[in-house]
Amino acid sequence: MKKNSFFQILIALTVLFMVNSCDKKSGTDDPTVFSASSDIQTVIDQFKAELGADNGGVPGTQGATGFREVNWDGLTDEEAAPNYYPPDLFNSAVAPRARGLVLSTPGTGLMVSADSNNPTNTLPSFGNINPNYVSIFPPFSGERLFSPVGSNIAEVRFYVPGTDTKAVVRGFGAVYVDVDRMENAAFEYFDINDKSLGVYATPYLNNGHVFLGVLFPEAIVHRVKVEYGNSPLGPDDSGSIDVSVMDNFIFGEPQGK
Repeated sequence: MKKNSFFQILIALTVLFMVNSCDKKSGTDDPTVFSASSDIQTVIDQFKAELGADNGGVPGTQGATGFREVNWDGLTDEEAAPNYYPPDLFNSAVAPRARGLVLSTPGTGLMVSADSNNPTNTLPSFGNINPNYVSIFPPFSGERLFSPVGSNIAEVRFYVPGTDTKAVVRGFGAVYVDVDRMENAAFEYFDINDKSLGVYATPYLNNGHVFLGVLFPEAIVHRVKVEYGNSPLGPDDSGSIDVSVMDNFIFGEPQGK
């Protein structure tokens, strides 16, 4: 991992709340960008407040406002490393996992890291892939983290919670862990017709937490392409290789299309 420069340290101590879009590619009104590094909770709370109340994990659309959240910590040991994560686990037809979230990757699979008390003695923070990750991927909430395996790309799609009906949301945000370079971690948002709504880069903070959330004026986002660093998780973690993982996902209440 690269050591922080003096400039990086200054960024790490500054909470950024940006209200301008980046690389805007659509004709919609400008979205609002919520961005922070190091002390990220305040900006996360602002993002949630703009969306509305926490709608939990009950099936069906719960009105036109509110948000759903996934923090990964409720998974069982069997659903976490060294086992792969089921892509539609948080689109269950029953509470509390009816969140309307389905994930995919062009890699070999998706994985949620083990906690420190598991029957297979699997190392937390993806230490089963590289023991060095235990120290460089500090979780934000609880112990479990999320990442694609065999790729640095994950795709997020939204559905009416508990169904296979496509849905759109007003916004999506997530916590990244250990973003070394701003150009290596980003979200690209797409509408229901797969038209790009823009690419938004995250802040960066070596071995720390950053948050990026983008909120549109109306529910328009069906898919988000999430880029993690410039390389999949693996045994090599040196030189120009930049790897990162994610913690909490927060998104607007899915609206059926």
